Amino acid sequence: MSDAVVVGAVRTPVGRRKGSLATVHPVDLSAHVLRALAERTGIDPALVDDVVWGCVSQVGEQSWNTARNAVLAAGWPESVPGTTVDRQCGSSQQALHFAAATVLSGQADLVVAGGVESMTRVPMGSSVAGGMPFSEQILNRYRGVEGVAEDSPLPFNQGVGAELIAQRWRLSRAQLDEFALTSHEKAAAAQDAGAFEAELAPVALADGGKFAVDEGIRRDTSLAKLGELPTPFRPDGVVTAGSASQISDGAAALAVTTSEWASRHGLRPLARVHTAVVAADDPVAMLTAPIPATAKALRRAGLGIEEIGVYEVNEAFAPVPLAWLAETEADPERLNPRGGAIALGHPLGGSGARIMTTMLAHMRDNNIRYGLQTMCEGGGMANATILELL
Repeated sequence: MSDAVVVGAVRTPVGRRKGSLATVHPVDLSAHVLRALAERTGIDPALVDDVVWGCVSQVGEQSWNTARNAVLAAGWPESVPGTTVDRQCGSSQQALHFAAATVLSGQADLVVAGGVESMTRVPMGSSVAGGMPFSEQILNRYRGVEGVAEDSPLPFNQGVGAELIAQRWRLSRAQLDEFALTSHEKAAAAQDAGAFEAELAPVALADGGKFAVDEGIRRDTSLAKLGELPTPFRPDGVVTAGSASQISDGAAALAVTTSEWASRHGLRPLARVHTAVVAADDPVAMLTAPIPATAKALRRAGLGIEEIGVYEVNEAFAPVPLAWLAETEADPERLNPRGGAIALGHPLGGSGARIMTTMLAHMRDNNIRYGLQTMCEGGGMANATILELL
């Protein structure tokens, strides 16, 4: 029976907005992880059947098919094609799903999946400049929903959704701030222990320096500092910039093939893509779909939540993983053990692959058989993936 396996995974360090990666074109950032992936696995780029690349704001420097441009910028053969995917924040996780499905079906032998986002150079929302993303039919459908402003040009957004989730699950400001602080503490501890080093491909900078560590971790934050931040989405709200993911720059890539092909070419499978699903939920609250996506993935996998050794639930906003914990009754000690997007950052199109790379490294370091990753996405969707360590 054929399977889909990951034989390599690598990521850049994640840069803060206007930080160390601000001078790097997103195509060059993508090309960097493609080259690093080939170097670390020994894969001949000429054997790559396709590159599937996640990117959300596909405009300006991230337009005209970033995947294909990254292949060419990496110096890979002109025979290697590429396509760019947008499933909002889950774009590169979806890219991995497409890659797995393609090799499983026999349409390809080796596919590289990954993604990028330079939120410094292509700010979030750039792709909707000059046009309303929602039709009148959609706007009319959701006008008047509790928590949605009647007169707003964009009546619902993810910040509003995070507040709606906090309200529904009765999550307090203190709970959100505590979760945010813990994310920074976990990430700092992982960084200090060298836990990220094996997955990182440091980026050479124009000034001759090298960007080698995630720079979003705030070691000096505290509950007192987090408690001083305003609540921008509701005057009486509980969500702040401190309990939200950071605007970031970064890229990541994974090589996907079958066990049989890997064996023939001397590649070592690291993990099997055991189960891959996508689900959708309320588009106004927008961020709740990881809950049904997780249930769907576990059902298809024939596994119980207690059999999963690590959970990566993207920290788009603190209410997302907290509501997920409440609904799944998962072990909070297994959740985002090396920190999440609140501390490490959330380069939209690259985050799915970044998280997958980090989760796989954690599974290998701790001999964890099953890991589950899920992330909320614009429009009320979520991907969920279960990896099985090999």
